[in-house]
Amino acid sequence: MPSVFSRIIAGELPGRFVWQDEVCVAFLSINPVTDGHTLVVSRTEVDRWTDADEPLVLHLMSVARLIGGAQQSEWDCPRPGLLIQGFEIPHLHVHVWPTYSAQDFDLRRSQLDPDPRVLDESGRRLRGRLRANGLGGFVPDDPR
Repeated sequence: MPSVFSRIIAGELPGRFVWQDEVCVAFLSINPVTDGHTLVVSRTEVDRWTDADEPLVLHLMSVARLIGGAQQSEWDCPRPGLLIQGFEIPHLHVHVWPTYSAQDFDLRRSQLDPDPRVLDESGRRLRGRLRANGLGGFVPDDPR
């Protein structure tokens, strides 16, 4: 049975995409810790990141770094956060989000019912920043 992330990638479920390439996609978290919280997701279903081959892990980290840099600029945060966990959904994904303190690494602080307008605005801002950073070829025109 496909994971919820595979269903989002296939367009069966909605997602606010900010990045697409042949190896991975990135879309906004529906339970963000801070505005702009993004998930970089492998197109291939891999349960644990330690099971992924090295080129896949390196690619995900490269994309996460680019997104984190865009978040840092767009939200003027001191550091972009990065986390690989995988307990909620057993499909390799990297959390990347603007952080302002160590408290922002506590996923229990995630918003459970965020305003869809805020999510849409966060997606618009992040896609715009990625384009401004010269990465428009990977940024989808239609975010959904």
